[in-house]
Parts: sequence; structure tokens; C-alpha cells
Amino acid sequence: MNPTNDLATRRTGRARRLVPVRIRDLALLPAVVLLLIIGAIGNPDFLDRDNLVNILGASSALGLLVLAEAMILISGRMDLSLESIAGLAPALGFLVVIPAASAGFGTEWPTWVGLLLIPLAGAGLGAVNGALIVGLGLNGFIVTLAMNIVLRGVLIGLVSGKTLFDAPDAFFVLGSREWLGVPVSVWVTALCFALAGFVLRYHRLGRAVYAIGGSAPAARAAGIRTARVGWTVLVVGGGLAGLAGLVIAGRVGAVGANQGSGLIFTVFAAAVIGGISLRGGRGSLLGALLGTLLLGMLENLLTLAQVSSFWIQAIYGGIILLALVVARLTTGEVQES
Repeated sequence: MNPTNDLATRRTGRARRLVPVRIRDLALLPAVVLLLIIGAIGNPDFLDRDNLVNILGASSALGLLVLAEAMILISGRMDLSLESIAGLAPALGFLVVIPAASAGFGTEWPTWVGLLLIPLAGAGLGAVNGALIVGLGLNGFIVTLAMNIVLRGVLIGLVSGKTLFDAPDAFFVLGSREWLGVPVSVWVTALCFALAGFVLRYHRLGRAVYAIGGSAPAARAAGIRTARVGWTVLVVGGGLAGLAGLVIAGRVGAVGANQGSGLIFTVFAAAVIGGISLRGGRGSLLGALLGTLLLGMLENLLTLAQVSSFWIQAIYGGIILLALVVARLTTGEVQES
């Protein structure tokens, strides 16, 4: 075969493989546009700049949790404890800094130590999950479900029913400050998605994550250190959850015993409708990001319509079921444990 023709054929084939991926990644974009139109028609305040900025700010913490869960799901596992990590990690950062009179430990460590402790604590909890799941080979669903309960109990015990708020201003920067008219938390979330997306698409670690999620035995046979990669993803996920907790604390202005409670359902809803496969090895972070934005807009629209939060949770559950049905009918994929 002519080398020139062979090269052209390979480039054409590569282009054909890339186009469906890009289309699939943007599958939610029409739904996002449609929701914008519906919101504009239903409520004149929906497209107001302040409301749109509020949607982005409110979705930033959810976006970090969705990013963490998406990477873990792509690797073939799941983590139900992310919501509790988002509560406990920032609480630890607050407790070591604020005085005993404000329900702190009384250590009154420097501010930078408390801030650094938050993502490190999240990563450490992710490492514990990794040790149990990857190291001991325990069932990931059961381990992270139990860890979610344990961490929630620890958080309640540490704060003793109080609210932690008497912290330095630096603890609230991510959730309350703006840069160029956009919340700092939005910039941070966008940067995290960009970095993670680059790694998953172009770095060998990202390719290993997809390979393990697709078939761990095949990845192991190909020389990929599946245990190390799986453990790393859980550690990174825990660190992102801690960062998300700091964003939540910044927006609320405090840390309470119920911080992050119930968020995992919304996280899974955003990931699933964003095209992340529960069986692993499939999905893109762009789809997960669009899923996050879609749910953020939907929640804002329903809130403006004065719909109860309980109904919003029910709607999220219905969205997950609908996404599973659509995935089954369009791709033939069966989402099972």
C-alpha cells in the first residue's frame, strides 16, 4: 500500500473515532440550552446575571464531588463516603484553628495549617478506603457505605451539636469571594476539571484508569499496576471531597454536623446523566460537568418556583432512573453491580 494513502487512511480513521466521542460528550448540551429557554420563559429572573452567577457558585462544590465520583466510577469503583468526607475534613481544619471557647480543640494552630489539613484529611480518608477496598479486596459499596456512616458519626461527635464559624477569613475565601465577577470556587472547580480531563485523556495514568475500569484483569495482564492506580484515584477523590467541603463552608459561613448530608444522591445523578458508566471504563468529565450544570440549573429553577426540597430529591432520583433507561435503550449497556 502507498505510504501516503496509508497515512491518510489512519488519520481518517482516527478522526472518525474522535467525532463520536465529542458528540457523546456534548449529549447534554441541548438539554442545558432547553432548560435555559424554559427558565427564561417561566421566570424572568432566571437569566439575570446575579442568578446565573449564583447557579455557578452553588454548583461548584457539587462539581468537585462529581469530579471525584466520576473518576472513581471510571476506574470501576464507587465511593459513597464522599459526602461525609466533605463534612468531616473541613470540620477538622476548623477545629485545630478556632479557640476552645468556640468549640475548637484549643490548639489554635496557624491558619495555613488548618487550610492544608482539609484536603490532606480528605486524601487520608480516601487512602483508608483504598486500603480496605484495594488492599484487602473488600466490597467497595459496603466499605464506603460503612465509612459514610462512621464519618458522619465522628463529625457529629466532634462538633457536639454546635456550629463551627469563628474561623479566620481565609477559610471562607473559596465560597464567598469573587474574581473577575465570578466566584473563586467556580475558577477552582474549572481548573480541577481541566487538569483531571487532561490527565485522563493524555496521560498514561488516565489511560490506565479507563483500562482498569474496562477490565481489571486485562489491564493487569498489560502491565498496569491496577492496585496502585485504583488506590491513587480514591486518594485524589477524597482530597477533592475535602476541597468541596471547604467551598460549602465558605458559602454557608460555618461547618455543621449535617454538612454534605444527602449530597451523594445528587452527585450520582449528575454523574449518571453525564454519561459516566456505573460499570466503569466509560464516560467523560465534560459530560459529568454538563450533568452538574444541568442539575444546578434545575434546582435553581425549582427553587424559584418554590418547589419543596423533598420533591427536588425525588426528581433527582427519577432523573437517575431515566438516565439508566436511556443508556440501556441507546447503547445496550446494563448498569448492574
